[in-house]
This record gives sequence, structure tokens and C-alpha cells, in this order.
Amino acid sequence: MFVRSETVGPFQENCYLLADAETREAVLIDPGDEGARLIAAVEEGGFTLRALWITHAHIDHVGGIAAVKRRWDVPVHLHPADRPLYDRATEQGRHYGLLIEAPPAPDHDLAEGDVVTVGRLSFNVLHVPGHAPGHVAFVGHGVVFGGDCLFAGSIGRTDLPLSDPLAMQRSLVRLGALPPETVVYAGHGPATTIGEENRTNPFLNGAARLISR
Repeated sequence: MFVRSETVGPFQENCYLLADAETREAVLIDPGDEGARLIAAVEEGGFTLRALWITHAHIDHVGGIAAVKRRWDVPVHLHPADRPLYDRATEQGRHYGLLIEAPPAPDHDLAEGDVVTVGRLSFNVLHVPGHAPGHVAFVGHGVVFGGDCLFAGSIGRTDLPLSDPLAMQRSLVRLGALPPETVVYAGHGPATTIGEENRTNPFLNGAARLISR
């Protein structure tokens, strides 16, 4: 398995180039900005892009989709609960003084329990709402691509439109139950592990205490 992080845009969002190192088939997870740079990363690696997997539809995670889709007409995978955010990406961008090109309509709906594949790699889809209503995580091969649910030492915001603090607590408990050695590739900041976050992240620990009451 090949994983490369490209930190893009003014929000410093992590887009992940995930590939089967043997078949050279790849996906981009959360192409949030700087589409030309992401295209170059795929081409320089000699990969064949097969899909775009979106953890959630905040502007910093979808701003590069249109550019990538112009280069390769590959399917966009998104949970339908995030369509209200996705469809208003350009409008949301204006609130931050940013020009966000409207992403093309998604091609496939993601749902809890789905399995998505690239090459010989397969990942389970977990619906982990809270930061956004349709937020998902991709889990497999000892890693989780968790978007903005869980960060190293922190978590995603729950004071944004359509966020849900209680749903976030439940989602954090689900992620915290993954094997401790699971590597967390987050939407922002450095990679970490579930074990490290269970030991040191006060938000993760607090979520478990709250839900157990």
C-alpha cells in the first residue's frame, strides 16, 4: 500500500493519494484544493486514478474536485447526508473570501457498511457524523482515513452549520474502539495512532466517559 499526503490550500488540508503499490491503481481522498498539484502527484507516481473518495463536504475537502475531474472522469464517492454542504461549496467559499469551483455532482453514495476498493486494497466505510452529517471514515489495512473527526491531540469542530456535538461523541467512541496500532491519517495535521489518542487525547477520553453515562 502506498500513501502520500499532500497538504493543500489556505486551510492546510491533507489530501491523500492512496494506491495499490503493485497494480498502480489509486484514489485521491479529499482533494481539497490545488488540483494541478494533485494531478501532478498522480502522474509523477505513474498511477492510474480510479476514484475520488470524500470523507465530508466542507470546502477545504472538495475544492480540488472539479480540476481533477477535468483531467480524469473518475467517480466521486460521497455520503448523501453531506449533499447540502457539497452543493453549496461555492457559496460557502465566498463567506471565507475564497473562490471555490463548484464540484461536479457525486457519482456514488457512500453508506455505513460499504466496502470501497482500489486495486487489491479494500476499506470499510464507517459513518461517523458530528463534524458534518455525512462524515465517513475509510478503515482497512491497519489505517483509518478519518477526515476531520479525529486529529492528533484534538477533534473536528462541532460549532459549524449541520454539525452535531452529541453525534461527534458517539463517532469518537467508535474510532477509539479500533485497534490501538491503527494509524490515523487525519484531515489536518500529522498522522497519529488510535492507541496514542486513547492515551493522550482529552477529547477522545471525554467522549468515552460521556457516552458511558
